[in-house]
Amino acid sequence: MKAITSQKPFEEITGYLEKFDRIFIIGCGNCTTMMKTGGVEEVAEMSAQLQDSGKMVTGNMVLPTACDDMTDAVMKEHAQAIEIADCLLVMSCSLGVQKVASYIEKPVVPGVDTLFIGVEDIPGVFKEVCDQCGQCIIGETAGICPITACHKGLVNGPCGGTNNGMCEVDPESPCAWTLIYQRLERLGQLDLMKKYHPPRNHQSTLRPRIVRVP
Repeated sequence: MKAITSQKPFEEITGYLEKFDRIFIIGCGNCTTMMKTGGVEEVAEMSAQLQDSGKMVTGNMVLPTACDDMTDAVMKEHAQAIEIADCLLVMSCSLGVQKVASYIEKPVVPGVDTLFIGVEDIPGVFKEVCDQCGQCIIGETAGICPITACHKGLVNGPCGGTNNGMCEVDPESPCAWTLIYQRLERLGQLDLMKKYHPPRNHQSTLRPRIVRVP
């Protein structure tokens, strides 16, 4: 199954990158290549735009498939360029961004919005990891999607029912916002916890959703 994505406005991306000088860019050879939002040409164009805006691009690569288990191995081939980067700009679906975030202790910023995807966690069992809302904020939540990871879908921090880091709705599951807090703390980005996100616009995308690639 493919992830359908749209390119984030460059102004939004530079807003995410405001505090970072050195950027490493990652694209995906699967879904975003198909959508022309994160393939070889788009990554090269983004590199040029960022450099023109005064950023240093330490390197770039296009993963064969950003969301599969080979991501870690391929990233290690570019370990030096990634190491000197302040953050990673990932031009893949939300799942790919989360996959990259799980392998490295650096801030990760999404370069595209994921509109709708489905993923098979294990054979015959499907797990929701992205709500395909088209309003992606995981650049400010440590690469963890609060819409799907939180049972209440909260976008502004934990509710009053979290108990010792566990969710009140499902005591067997960790509180998503505890996970977000802990990762932001490790990354030195706890100031992002203070940012207010307005209520989501559930009518931002008309249905039926149809995307035509030129």
